[in-house]
Amino acid sequence: MRVVFMGTPDFAVPSLDALVDAGHQVLAVVAQPDRPKGRGKKLVSPDTIVRARQIGLPTRQPRAINRGPFRDWFTSAEFDVAVVVAYGRILKPWHLAAPRLGCINVHASLLPAWRGAAPIHWAVVNGDARTGVCTMKMDSGLDTGDVLLRTQTDIGRDETTGQLWRRLSQDGAALLIRTLADLHQIVPQAQDHSAATLAPLLTKADGLVDWSWPAQRVHDRVRGMNSWPGAWTTFRGDTFKLWATRLLPTKDAVDGALPGQVQESGRRLVVRCGSGSVEILEAQFPGKRRQPGAALVNGARIAVGQMMGGAG
Repeated sequence: MRVVFMGTPDFAVPSLDALVDAGHQVLAVVAQPDRPKGRGKKLVSPDTIVRARQIGLPTRQPRAINRGPFRDWFTSAEFDVAVVVAYGRILKPWHLAAPRLGCINVHASLLPAWRGAAPIHWAVVNGDARTGVCTMKMDSGLDTGDVLLRTQTDIGRDETTGQLWRRLSQDGAALLIRTLADLHQIVPQAQDHSAATLAPLLTKADGLVDWSWPAQRVHDRVRGMNSWPGAWTTFRGDTFKLWATRLLPTKDAVDGALPGQVQESGRRLVVRCGSGSVEILEAQFPGKRRQPGAALVNGARIAVGQMMGGAG
């Protein structure tokens, strides 16, 4: 097939590679513009653009996708399908109508669950036991199109968003190739819109941990925000990033300890939650490197009874 590939982050790279490996003709890789990153604010190209240049594919990074040169090109190019994988922009009806066979999206959830920009994050934060990937015939709604194929997988109890992201990117690539191979015989399945849940774009504020939550919810928030935007609490008036926790048996909770209170600070760093406790396996003070909980106890002199959370 003649394909225009629209995708921006590293999640989309396996799908791009799979298209090339399967022999599809990729006319162009379309991604968002380069963005400034790091302290020096140096412009950095999206992962899909980097990969496209490595394998010699044409690239386009339009700032305006609804007018001007990009619209002229997109509507005049002759291609069978647009494959959209985490492109990061909403397509208009004229985008959807331009390819001969329409636009196909690879979405990292079991639709209609977790429609939106951050389905992997919210599945983990929500403590879901299962998730997956769907291929979808795009329409003008937010991830509301008919589902073509789907694949499911369990979410590990301690699995982070970053780990699940990498797994689902590979699952999505394989599902995409199956979808294109069988496109003419797949019977699209309408979604149950009444069962939809939303996965909005994340901000750093979403990483805030409330220690009055049950330990399971705290643990799910920490792993759900790893790798980005990162879970955090306040401690000694500073932002204290939480990279990894372990859910402890209820019997390990100390009677009388308050939510957010350090209840162990020896060979492990344990904090009381609204119910139950978590061990902080890895965390980080501002301007410092990530460290294991036990190392933080010694280096920062974290003591039993000290409080996390609250003002600051």
